[in-house]
Amino acid sequence: MGRRITVDPVTRIEGHLKIEVEIENGKIKDAWSSGTMARGFEALLTGRDPRDASFVTSRFCGVCFSVHTMASAAALDEAFGAQVPDGGRILRNLIMGSEYLYDHILHFYQLTALDYLDIMAIADYNGMDKELLAVKDKIVGLVKRGDTYPLTPRYEPDAFSVNDPEIVTMAVKHYLDALKIQVTARNMGAIFGGRAPHFQSIVVGGVTQYPDAEQIGRFKSMLDEVSAFIKNVYMQDVLLFGKGPLLPLAQAGIGGGHLNYLSYGSFPEDSAGENLFFKGGVIKNGNLGTVVPFDQAKVTESVKHAWYKEKDPVHPYEGEQIFDLDKKDAYSFVKAPRYEGMPMEVGPLARMLIMKEPNLMGLVTDYGVKPGAVARHAARMLETVMLVDQMQVWLGQLIEEAGKPGFRIQDTANYEPPESGEGVGFYEAPRGALGHWIKIKDKKIENYQAVVPSTWNASPRDEKGVRGQYEESLIGVPVPDPENPINIVRVIRSFDPCLACAVHVIHPRTNEILKFRIE
Repeated sequence: MGRRITVDPVTRIEGHLKIEVEIENGKIKDAWSSGTMARGFEALLTGRDPRDASFVTSRFCGVCFSVHTMASAAALDEAFGAQVPDGGRILRNLIMGSEYLYDHILHFYQLTALDYLDIMAIADYNGMDKELLAVKDKIVGLVKRGDTYPLTPRYEPDAFSVNDPEIVTMAVKHYLDALKIQVTARNMGAIFGGRAPHFQSIVVGGVTQYPDAEQIGRFKSMLDEVSAFIKNVYMQDVLLFGKGPLLPLAQAGIGGGHLNYLSYGSFPEDSAGENLFFKGGVIKNGNLGTVVPFDQAKVTESVKHAWYKEKDPVHPYEGEQIFDLDKKDAYSFVKAPRYEGMPMEVGPLARMLIMKEPNLMGLVTDYGVKPGAVARHAARMLETVMLVDQMQVWLGQLIEEAGKPGFRIQDTANYEPPESGEGVGFYEAPRGALGHWIKIKDKKIENYQAVVPSTWNASPRDEKGVRGQYEESLIGVPVPDPENPINIVRVIRSFDPCLACAVHVIHPRTNEILKFRIE
């Protein structure tokens, strides 16, 4: 045993997560990911009208609410036998695409960029750009008043921190600009979704709100504004950092993990849902050249090290939440999803690797970038660019469909619950693969299970003792200064966790516990 460091809490993520790591010779030797909050939303759904599910599950989270609405509606579509018409499919894509744009911009600027900046370098900016000078004056003024939140407190800058005054000042300006563009992206979704947060228009069989010309015009104007920011600011910033100061981290593949990747696929391009814009598939053991089809029958959940009643790994249709808070060797409220018994990474990096996105693959071949924390940021940006362009296509399709006789947005003939049935709804949330499973009996919900992206990524060990993806991604991560463990949060935040976490670092010699508050 050695010195132990507790980092509590990690902010700039959503939810409750504790991570313990053991370090040896300046690197992480072992890690444990612990979800410390029990939710139990699935249990709340038992016995309810199935149509309540999309509205209740939306309340899983106030940040990524829409993805649960969508996955739940997709599960109901299958269970009810509903066929979503093209109008409803396109509107769903536009609503959910808006959520992607909002979420990815927020993640890069507000949640992770500060991990790579020496903010105080702003004081040394000597350029003549009026906007950057205004940012300098603002930040320097805040420093003098001792009021620099949310830019501080922070870890101390390290060898990978960007300290060029012009780059840092520009990045902080873009941080502020991103706050405004997020509002636009969020409001886009509300135009067709009914409101934000917690969209109301996505229901079984499609959507409930017919668009009019004024709404379509407003959506188009906002989409153009967000697209300009993504391509002229967001994309350029990620490329600047990824090909420049962060390239050594990218080439080292810091935070890689198991190198198993899974995507369900999402954004259907036809009414049958057979052609998806984001493709589904599985990559195993780092073999990036081979993508195999996804088979939902191969998904199981282990509770060996979770605070639930002991049970062999089962498919989510057979899952349950029976708490056992005194369970030996349990350390998390997060279950351990596995695909063919293997832990998987889900999210933008998984999606872009499975699709073999040319620009990402170019970074791999031309720059030696390896899967890891920096590659996740690049993949997230690249899929945002792809999606914002495709949303222009979908908007054009909506205008064309709306002009046809018999334009429909919902399958109202299959709106009433069946006597019995089951369905699964898959969706690629911004954070990764999301699945909702429902069983219906006597027109009521008999069982409901959700396996969310952060369940895949933040899972504890399974019954074989195999680490989850967060845990594995921390192995080998350098922590040269235990009192400044910045690389831990760089890796964890790169996943865009829907959790908040406390991080523990065990030093092999002193066994001393240090505590840090991370902002």
